[in-house]
Parts: sequence; C-alpha cells; structure tokens
Amino acid sequence: MAVNVKKADSKGKKRGKGELLNEIKRNKACYGMIAPFMIFFIVFTVVPVLMSLPMGFTDFDMVRAPKFVGLSNFTTLFLSDKIFIRSIRVTIVFALLTGPVSYVLCFLLAWLINEMNPKLKAVFTLIFYAPSMANVYTVWQLIFSGDMNGYANSFLINLGFITKPIQWLTDGRYVLGVTIIVQLWISLGAGFLALRAGFQNIDRSMYEAAAIEGIRTRWQELIYIVIPSMGPQLMFAAVMQIVSSFTAGTVAQNLVGFPSTDYKAHTIMTHAFDYGWQRFEMGYASAICMILFIAMFLCNKLIAKVLGKYMD
Repeated sequence: MAVNVKKADSKGKKRGKGELLNEIKRNKACYGMIAPFMIFFIVFTVVPVLMSLPMGFTDFDMVRAPKFVGLSNFTTLFLSDKIFIRSIRVTIVFALLTGPVSYVLCFLLAWLINEMNPKLKAVFTLIFYAPSMANVYTVWQLIFSGDMNGYANSFLINLGFITKPIQWLTDGRYVLGVTIIVQLWISLGAGFLALRAGFQNIDRSMYEAAAIEGIRTRWQELIYIVIPSMGPQLMFAAVMQIVSSFTAGTVAQNLVGFPSTDYKAHTIMTHAFDYGWQRFEMGYASAICMILFIAMFLCNKLIAKVLGKYMD
C-alpha cells in the first residue's frame, strides 16, 4: 500500500511539473514581455541585496579585501554610534507620521476621485500623482526660504503671526517638520495608483445587491463592500508606504542639507548613505541596511496579518 502511495505521489509531481511547463508555453508571450524587467530587477536589485547581507559581517572599504569581523559592526552601531541611535528615533517619528497619514490620504483621495466623471478622474489623478515623479525640492526651498521673500515667512509676517523670518531649513526646531510635510506631499505614488485601480475594479452589481440587503450610507458601503473587495490593492499600497517612510532620506538631503542641523532629520537611510557613499565603509553601511531591512520586514508581516482577512 505504501508503495502505491509513493507511486501516486511521484505521478502527481510529474503531472504538476508538466502542467506548469504547459502553462509557461501557453503564456510565453507574457513571460517574454516581463523578461526585460525581471532581468534588470534581478541583476540590479536582488543580487545586490543578497550580496549586502553577508557584507554586513565584514570590514570592507572598497580598497582592501573584505575582512570578516562577525557582529562587530552591529555592536558598534548600538553601543557606540550615537548618531545611529538618534537616526532610529528620527526614523520612528518619521515613519509613524508619514506612513499611516500618507496611506489614509491615498485611500481617501482615491475614493473621492472615483466619484468624479471620467475626465475629472484623469485630471485629478495626474495632479496628485505628478509630485511623486518630479524633482520639487527647488519649489519647496523657495516656499520655506529663510528670508523675507520666502512664501511661508511672507505669509506669516503679513498675518502678524511672526515678526522676523524663520530659518525653516536650518533651524533644528523646524527641519524635521518641513521634511515630513514635503514627504507627505510627494507620497501619492504607486500605492495611490493601485488604490485608484482597485476602486474602478469593484463590480457595480455589489452595490445594488448591498442596497437590497439594507446598506444605505456611503460609510456602510466603504466598510462592507469597498474594503473587503480591495484586499490586494490595500496590501500593495501599505507595503509601498512602509518602504517609502522607512527609506526616506533623499528629501532631507535635498531640502535641509546633509548632514541636517544637529542631525534632526538624519534617518537610518541617511546614515547608511553617509557610510556607504561618503566614507565608503561598505561593511558598516551594509549592517545599517540589514537592520533597516529587518524593521521593514517585521512591519510588513504585521500589516499582512492585519489585512490578511481581505486577501481571499
């Protein structure tokens, strides 16, 4: 009997492999279309990530051969590197403010735009998505300029809230707040587009069936129809917002300088940039990135558990 079971299992495996190969052959055009992207993704993303993991346990400065140092980089980070500890606090504040707020903002704007006519949908989608593609730092530097001509200073002085210009981009009390504002403004990226597509893919007959069942308000439609129907889009948008909030660093570097005043806008990603691209201590920078990767992975697992019930 056991022999028959083993033979049946082996036949099932062979049949499964054969079905997989047949499926690939039937959809070879699709695989051919995604092949260029997958090749670039594997070469320039997957391979560097896999190489950086063991590099975090080495002392490597781009000149000499890597030297294995075990957990030395990690102990130095948490026990001796005060700037790294500060960057953890900044990253947590940054992620807690920009991640959930931008996620809710993406959802609400996608919901509101979905109620417009087709022409207005396209216009407003472009308006909100465009900042994520454009280099807008020059505009924001003009808005938060530290002289009398800066739009923010001029506006507040005219209203009588302040009597002298505020140095928004150099004063340590304001640099993080300004960076968060700009990050929120450019956060409507791929996650926003995914939610827009999710709203459009909801079957209209579901609303009619819900009305028959007694659902009357838009809030009830949102809870019982929209959110359960958009599990994959909600999950994708959440992952994108987590990644963008934890890996933020470019905004601060371009807006308030590098390093920022008293390291007030110094995130973990900025710290990795400092050691990787300025000091070329690649082993230490890889250790920083590994810690950041673990933090993002745990957050993604938490989000997957929360939204898991909507994925079926």
